[in-house]
Amino acid sequence: MRFFVDLPSAEVRNALFALHLKKRGRDVASFDLPKLAAACEGFSGAEIEQAIVAGLYTAFAQKQQLNTEILIAEIRGTQPLSVTRAEDIQAIRDWAKTRAVPAD
Repeated sequence: MRFFVDLPSAEVRNALFALHLKKRGRDVASFDLPKLAAACEGFSGAEIEQAIVAGLYTAFAQKQQLNTEILIAEIRGTQPLSVTRAEDIQAIRDWAKTRAVPAD
């Protein structure tokens, strides 16, 4: 049996932000997680994690603490694979419709 994992929903993106921020010692309550999750529709989990990593570098360079605004700027500056490889993503989704079981 094959399982298909699609791009994360808003709820999952919210949880991914919480997970990766906590993993890096940040107070999750100080971030607007719903706003972040909405801003990165179409992002994979890895792309969300990399937005946080890039945000940490930006915050450090600006001598600031990481915040929602810095992360939003990183997200806006990123073209996710769901945009740059939209045809490939759709082909995988089409394939999965008849050959795989949704994982969620």
